[in-house]
Formats: sequence, structure tokens, C-alpha cells
Amino acid sequence: MPERIAAGGGPPIVIVGISGDTMAKEAARAVEAADLVVAGRRHLDAYAPTGARRLAIEGDLAPVLDAVAGEPGPVCVLASGDPGFFGIVRALAERFGPDALAVHPAPSSVSLAFARLGLPWDDAVVMSAHGRPLDEAARRAAAAPKAAVLTSPAVPPEALGRELLALGARHRRVAVCSRLGSPDEQVVDVDLPGLAAGAWDPLSVVVLLAVEVPPAAALAWGLPESDFAFRDGMITKAEVRAVALGKLALPPAGVMWDVGAGSGSVAVECARLVPGMRVVAVERDPAAVARLRGNATAHGVVVEVAEGEAPAALDRLPDPDRAFVGGGGIPVLDAVLRRLRPGGVVVAAYAAVDRAAAAFGRLGNLVELGVGRGVALPGGGVRLAAENPVFVAWGPTPLRTGDEERPSGGGNRHQFDPGGGGRS
Repeated sequence: MPERIAAGGGPPIVIVGISGDTMAKEAARAVEAADLVVAGRRHLDAYAPTGARRLAIEGDLAPVLDAVAGEPGPVCVLASGDPGFFGIVRALAERFGPDALAVHPAPSSVSLAFARLGLPWDDAVVMSAHGRPLDEAARRAAAAPKAAVLTSPAVPPEALGRELLALGARHRRVAVCSRLGSPDEQVVDVDLPGLAAGAWDPLSVVVLLAVEVPPAAALAWGLPESDFAFRDGMITKAEVRAVALGKLALPPAGVMWDVGAGSGSVAVECARLVPGMRVVAVERDPAAVARLRGNATAHGVVVEVAEGEAPAALDRLPDPDRAFVGGGGIPVLDAVLRRLRPGGVVVAAYAAVDRAAAAFGRLGNLVELGVGRGVALPGGGVRLAAENPVFVAWGPTPLRTGDEERPSGGGNRHQFDPGGGGRS
């Protein structure tokens, strides 16, 4: 690596990655030149030169960053693997700027894990549970056919296994890769129940693999009702679902609620379209909950289920970025709106005009969907079989009033009385 001067004119903060018990020669020279060496205790004992001051990393990075800022001489930070991969480079760059850093990476633990398994990993979802929420890492990993999760003393591999089982993950091969690059490294093949029941080295990489990687799902929504298990026609119809999903404008990540989920068709489609979202289905009927779980499993997606009646069942859930309200009436819609994150979107579907009018007053947008499905006649003709109309409201956006809503060519409009009046 060529000599580099930090933006402030002084020596850069050198960050050295260590793979197992080895360090590149150029990185070793940077360690020897340091006045202050920062690392975990194991690396300090093994690599810090005799004349340098030592500072151990023991959880909280704030005092470490302050000490680095106050050090006038060369500073070297030691880390395992590639320090730019879920590592200390992020915190140092945020505090001192990337121009102040000189990074000597070693192979990451994830690259070593897949190398030991003889597998590529450019198509893998990689998450860290080291100092990060377990539920987010597990949810994203559960939805991926190939994933790697970095574990930690606070979140060991067995805790990850229990969370994956609770989410209904279906990976059939699991590899726990520990102390990679060291003489005592271990790579153990196991299954999900074995992962959850074991006692593993907490500083491991857990690789999750399906026996067969399913083909990428087609970009389609508004799936036919026949793709779901449901009871007595109690399902959001495909055409209504297609419109609702479009109005939700799903972001790549965040929290999605399906309230009054029934068969879970909306929740399942959201999880299918955006695997990065945390999708929570709220349903009070135990039989419907069982069908909902089965539908999620059949489509290979992760949907969390909050069993209970809204709005009380919403109290224990994280605030949503998106929400679909398919049941519970206006009190449930109001409860969802109170919890909606800034910039969020709610879509609500109603069969009754009075509820649709009230939802329009709160959300600002409303359409009536009238669907007629083609049915073959005995003589070879076709007739249209009409479904009951459904009203879909979405927002919140300011209500539009007056002539701006009138069709350009004039004509009649549906008018809703916020108090529940009918159509004209």
C-alpha cells in the first residue's frame, strides 16, 4: 500500500485485519510503528509491540474513539478478518472520515466460511447479530435460500437457531463455522433443530442453505385466490389485492401490518414481493391463523403472526411503515393511523359505503372497484359475473375537493357523505 497522509496532515489511523493467527507483512510493519494499539485483548496480547501503549476494546466504542482522537502519534487498530465488513471501519469513518483511515483487510470470516464449504457466496444474504437486533437478522436470513449470519456472545448460534425455528425457516442444511483460520477451526454440519439445541462457539458464522434453491419468483401480484387456503369466500379478491398492493408502494425495508388478515393473502404477497420487510399479520380467529401460517409456508415466505383482536393486539407490535386494514372497522383504522410512522401509507378495504366514506375522510383517497369475471356460456358465448363492489381507501394525503376531481368531460361522480350518506 502506498504511503498515505491523513486529511489533517498527520499519520492515518491504520486498521489491520487478522485472519486466524496470520497478518500480512505490510500490516505487521504498521503495527510495529504504532504509538497506540487498539484491539481486543487476544489480539493485543499476540501482536502489540512492547513499546506501544495498549487500549482494549471491551464493548462500548465511545472511549476508544475518544482515545484515538486524543493520540498525537500513529494509531493502529487490530480486528478480525475484514474490518470493513460489519467491522470497526464504519465507526472510525463516521468519527474521523474515510480520508483519515488506511485499511489492511484480511479475508472475512464469511468468505472463509463459504470457502470451507466449497460454495460461492455472491448470491448469499449476509447479516450480523453482533451488536444488532437478532429478530432482524433472523427474519432476513429465514427468507433467503442462502444466508450467513455472524453471531456473538450476546447472540450465540443456538439463539439464532431458536429464532429461525420460531419464524418457520425451512433451511435443511446448516453449517456452524468457528475460529476460522486458526489451528482449532471447526466446521460442523447440522440442521435447524440441532442448531437450536446445541451449545456453540459464540464467535461463529452460521451458514444456512436450502437443499434446492427455488427459482426467482416472477414479479407478479394479485395472485389468484386458488393460490391460498381460505374459508367461505373470506379472502381479499385478486383484483382488489392487486390495487391495494400498488397503493401500498412497498419500500425495500421496514414494518408492514396486515390487520384483520384472514387467510393472510395480502401479508403473503407483501413478504413475497419485498423479502426485506418485516411483515406482521394480525388475526383473532385461531382457525384463520392456522390457514395463514400454512399459506406463508406454501409460498416460502416469512410472516409473523400476532394472534388477537385489533386494536388491542396492535399494542405489542413495532410501529408500521405500511399497513393494510382488511377488517375491524373505523376504530381499527384510527388505531393504525395513530401508530403509523412519518411518511407511512395505510390502505383499507371496505364493502360498506358508510365505512368507506369515513375512511375517505381520514385517508384522502378512495376508489370503488367493480369486478366482472368472464364466465363461459353453454352455447359458446361469454358473460360477465359481477363480484360485489369493494371500496379501497389509501393515504393519508390531504382531501381533494371541488372541481379538481371532476372528470374533464363532465359527467356524474360518486359523492360520499362523511356521515355515511349513499351514492348519487
